Amino acid sequence: MSNGNSPAFPCQDNKKQIYTGMNLRDYIAMEALHAFIDSNWSDDPIELAKQAYKVSNAMLDERVKYP
Repeated sequence: MSNGNSPAFPCQDNKKQIYTGMNLRDYIAMEALHAFIDSNWSDDPIELAKQAYKVSNAMLDERVKYP
């Protein structure tokens, strides 16, 4: 898996890079989770979370293949 710890929303302050907010892996998982919930895919929150992170990990893996 590529670097999912990179920030989802980096910002810069006074010429120093400051990373705030959630990381990219969590952001992608959150978006996948939203889609799963909207589609009524499952009522099990543990299963939803597991699948959301599987999607996130897969997207990060594919991301490094297509720079």
